[in-house]
Amino acid sequence: MLRALSFPSFPPRWSRLHFFRRRRTGPARERKGLASHAVTPVPVSYAVFDGPSPEPPLIFLHGLFGSKTNFASLAKKLVLQTGRKVLTVDARNHGDSPHSPLMTYEAMSADIHLLLRQLNLSRCVLIGHSMGGKTAMVMALQWPELVERLVCVDISPSETTAISGFQNFIAAMKAVDIPRGIPRSTARRLAEEQLCPAIQEPTIRQFLLTNLVYTEDRFVWRVNLDAISQHLGELMGFPHFQVDYPGLTLFLGGSKSGYISSDDYPEIDRLFPEAEIQYVPDAGHWVHADQPQEFIAAICNFLRFLPL
Repeated sequence: MLRALSFPSFPPRWSRLHFFRRRRTGPARERKGLASHAVTPVPVSYAVFDGPSPEPPLIFLHGLFGSKTNFASLAKKLVLQTGRKVLTVDARNHGDSPHSPLMTYEAMSADIHLLLRQLNLSRCVLIGHSMGGKTAMVMALQWPELVERLVCVDISPSETTAISGFQNFIAAMKAVDIPRGIPRSTARRLAEEQLCPAIQEPTIRQFLLTNLVYTEDRFVWRVNLDAISQHLGELMGFPHFQVDYPGLTLFLGGSKSGYISSDDYPEIDRLFPEAEIQYVPDAGHWVHADQPQEFIAAICNFLRFLPL
């Protein structure tokens, strides 16, 4: 059973946060990954923020419809506070990364595995938000020797369909029709007006509009909506594993979000026996955007935490 725990020397403003931890017992089990599938990794786009520390770098993985730019400002601050190198990565079918008809967690984790090989990185700290958090979990469960620590931001290894509106987002984005030959400001305004009836939250509309780009004399969505739509059921779920990740893990949720609930604790405990669950006050699903200072403090404290 998960039990309460606090980090050493934790800042007073974090007294409202909740922690849970269970020490793993019993013999280690033989590790087996997902069932074998023909997965061809793609060379994903990434940005590097250099730091002087020889410690394993931090690698940020964004959520659905996001991009590596979501974490750029946080990456710079974490370099200053930790000294570690930080990488931000565009998932396949997002940002500047290649498009592919395959959009599964097995494929996305294979992309990160390829990136580590390309950069000659033997270990890293994976920090993933939402979809990126599930990718990070799959990566850690398949290749635990490559993941020093794991941070899953407002996501758990369980079904998320009931609390997400992504299918509505996709339908609304596909329905947007923007004429050629207009300035970017007008294109964004027209796109937002067309998204508004289906997506009433302004912050979500603005987030989706970061994917509107100009190419070949017209404005298009840079995310691969067809691939995302085809695999949305898989993206909302989580692959089945019979093994666990033995490394230190932080599940960092928003107190106003429903993406990590008490119903998820047993599965978190089964797959990540060294997990701690923490909720950031006054934060929703985009924890890092709602409470950036608290988010950075949580990451820094987690990196400093030493196992018993």
